[in-house]
Amino acid sequence: MPGFALPTLLFPTMFYVFFGLIFGRSGDHQVATYMLATYGTFGIMGPALFGFGVHVAMERERGILALKRVAPMPPMAYLFAKAAMAMLFALVIVLMLFLLGALFGGVALPRSEWWLLAVALIVGTLPFCAVGLAIGVRVGGQASVAIINLVYLPMSFLSGLWVPLQFFPRWLQVMANVFPAYHLGQIALGIVHQDDGSRFLAHLIYLLLFTVVCLGFAQRGWRRIQDR
Repeated sequence: MPGFALPTLLFPTMFYVFFGLIFGRSGDHQVATYMLATYGTFGIMGPALFGFGVHVAMERERGILALKRVAPMPPMAYLFAKAAMAMLFALVIVLMLFLLGALFGGVALPRSEWWLLAVALIVGTLPFCAVGLAIGVRVGGQASVAIINLVYLPMSFLSGLWVPLQFFPRWLQVMANVFPAYHLGQIALGIVHQDDGSRFLAHLIYLLLFTVVCLGFAQRGWRRIQDR
């Protein structure tokens, strides 16, 4: 558990301190606010992807999932518990980033925007829970770690969560529209009035459709496990 919890909690805060607050100290608090939204998005992806993807894969590999299937517990309860844990980790990450941004980055938002940003980020874990589940029901424990790292880090970079997309070539900016992290990042940036001008509803619809597709993919894998 510490091997999962520590990097999941510390990586986003460490990155935000290095990049968001260092830039913030140059006097441009807008940068610290921008980075708060994007590193918040980056931060909540970790517990969702790894909590589902790696843990489900490892529990399946060790036979723990088979034991839970014969237990008098609805399968959905298991998934809801995993999602709740991912959202709890997301809450802790969001609070840590908010505290750093407010105390050391000069981030000053109206109270309603603090709340909206927190809710958007915490609820925004769900599409990534679906991605993690879709991976976790289909591959082994070790493979899931490699695959999720291959998804997590490149998607974060290519979605403009570490470096604003304006610094990317045009074709990479267009490609970012494929990734759910880009759409959640734009929703977060829209709340703090720093998005690229695209529409909130379009981002929300994309995330909903993406979640449904991933859950459908995961359901097929889950049925294969149950049929064995």
